[in-house]
Amino acid sequence: MSSCFTIFLSLSFSSFFFFVFVQNFSAEAAPTYLEHFCARISFFIPNSTYESNLNTVLSSLSSNATTSTNGFATATAGQDRPDQAHGLFLCRGDVSISTCSDCVATGKRDVLRLCGLQRVATIWYDECMLRYDNRSFFSSFETKPSFTTPNTTNVTDPTRFAQVLGQTMDNINRRAPNGGSGKKFAVEEANLTSLQKLYTLAQCTPDLTPFDCNRCLRDMISNFTQDKQGGRSFTLVCGVRFELFPFYNASAMAAPVPPPSRLPLPPAPETRPKRKSNKSTVITITTTISVGGFIIILFLTCWMLQRKGKRMHEVFKVKGDENELTTVESLQFDLATIQSATNDFSPENKLGEGGFGEVFQGKLPNGQQIAVKRLSQSSRQGDDEFKNEVLLVAKLQHKNLVRLLGFCLEGDEKLLAYEFVPNKSLDYFLFDPQKSDQLNWPLRYKIVYGIARGMLYLHEESRLRIIHRDLKCGNILLDSEMNPKISDFGMARIFGVDQTQASTNKIVGTFGYMSPEYAMHGRFSVKSDVYSFGILLLEIICGKKNGFYDQFDGGEYLARYAWNQWRDGTPLKVLDPAIMDSNSRDQVLRCLHICLLCIQEDPAIRPTMATVVLMLSSNSITPPSPRHPAFFVQSKARGLGIPMEGLGSDQSTSRIKLLSNNNLSLTELYPR
Repeated sequence: MSSCFTIFLSLSFSSFFFFVFVQNFSAEAAPTYLEHFCARISFFIPNSTYESNLNTVLSSLSSNATTSTNGFATATAGQDRPDQAHGLFLCRGDVSISTCSDCVATGKRDVLRLCGLQRVATIWYDECMLRYDNRSFFSSFETKPSFTTPNTTNVTDPTRFAQVLGQTMDNINRRAPNGGSGKKFAVEEANLTSLQKLYTLAQCTPDLTPFDCNRCLRDMISNFTQDKQGGRSFTLVCGVRFELFPFYNASAMAAPVPPPSRLPLPPAPETRPKRKSNKSTVITITTTISVGGFIIILFLTCWMLQRKGKRMHEVFKVKGDENELTTVESLQFDLATIQSATNDFSPENKLGEGGFGEVFQGKLPNGQQIAVKRLSQSSRQGDDEFKNEVLLVAKLQHKNLVRLLGFCLEGDEKLLAYEFVPNKSLDYFLFDPQKSDQLNWPLRYKIVYGIARGMLYLHEESRLRIIHRDLKCGNILLDSEMNPKISDFGMARIFGVDQTQASTNKIVGTFGYMSPEYAMHGRFSVKSDVYSFGILLLEIICGKKNGFYDQFDGGEYLARYAWNQWRDGTPLKVLDPAIMDSNSRDQVLRCLHICLLCIQEDPAIRPTMATVVLMLSSNSITPPSPRHPAFFVQSKARGLGIPMEGLGSDQSTSRIKLLSNNNLSLTELYPR
């Protein structure tokens, strides 16, 4: 009853509390990371004059962001040119000063962590951009580097869509260079159909001339693929975006309402006795009925909200999670919306089925394509998996991680709505003899690098340190451009800032990808994920699962076969025939070298994901020689091995043993 009373009070003052909540939530929400660029051409020495000047510039920009009315400021520090530091920030034209300030403060922290000692760096968020350089770049026309990220969903009427998009983009391209209030910013809506609108946005840094702004916007617009339902393209001095849903704050762009004119007051009426009439009686009765009806509606609403929210609180209400409820409530979908989007989970919309339920394709009312994960009601780990994915993925934003759009908890239904990724998962292509030919070596290398970048974000670059614990080919989704997106965070764990490893009594994961220390002793860390990445990389190189193969000499497992070929000086034997004609020999051997380093038995000598990314992107780094790795194999004797629980659905009854360097089985221990 107390919760009903709370809802009653909340609804009674809804107009006030709603706007306060929206403003506070917007101000407190973390900025959405898009991209960063570190020019690897010049570095500064720690504690040098340039570092001091750079800190001065960043502090000045952060301070200016708290008062800037046009969301833009520049700063310069230092007298001598080699040590001068120059910087600027640009906030999206519709965001509030507090949101702008928070974004710049976050950018100041993140860019220094991401770019280290490099003198030239830029970081982009959905809400702002922060940039610094050791040369003066103000008012310069620069279109490189540039980034374009299209929506993965095609439009239904390409001709009509291209016509409306072209006209709307032309309009904002003309308006933005001459935008008012010190901003070169414009937004516009256009009707595609009677039920669907197109929303567009364009912005330049205010220091550009109108001519250069117009030229930059034209260049960015030309990058778009006009058969997609949305996309954005941005560079150092301008950016454009279009979607089929409102992604900007339209009210912030509305013209202020003029104050009412001061008209003379009418003369006071004559004072005279008033007669009672039936009018007051009618008003009293009408008011009483209205108030009574309003109270009934409030209590009915309370009852419905309690019934609807009961399941959500059952799942999320654990010690310390009350603050998390505020965050996740904003992502909640109605069951009716999901049912309508998926045609009531029709078989025709089913995309696949995993260890914890089915996945369906759907379309929201705004036209956005989604993938709905429907957790199985019989799953013993369903609630934990569900809660883990919502609380973790909602806080993670990276182009190589699948994006969570929302969730639904009603009755027995547990639903997760993700961005729709059209090309299924990596194993769909990699392990199919016909489809694997589509994955040439340059494409596989692109996928490997994207996975490594996503894992680096989880381990070091996000606000949380995340251990995935189930990295495998089946959890790598591929978008329309075959960019990889890491998915399925149901088994992931958060680490503290200073935490390096943890232990568990319940081993979860997938056979063949688990590190020795995790499978044998229940110890996991970032190095456990590195081991899984090494196995995944090996499978991409070989085009085979890390399982037992009779065609290998004497029959052996893929990882052992790869090591034996490396040791014997014939590493190219392990290559997938599908990439023999398109591979770069040196690059493939380097990747195989990195793979063997990742699957070392001792976690301490495995590289971090930061080192892996560096070795993948730079040939100047010479990897150390790998030692004999550890291998897990499936025991054929029922009396040997460790019974594993919570493994992938295809390996739920597997037993494993650890082989030493001389192929002797070691003592098998239950996890501590």
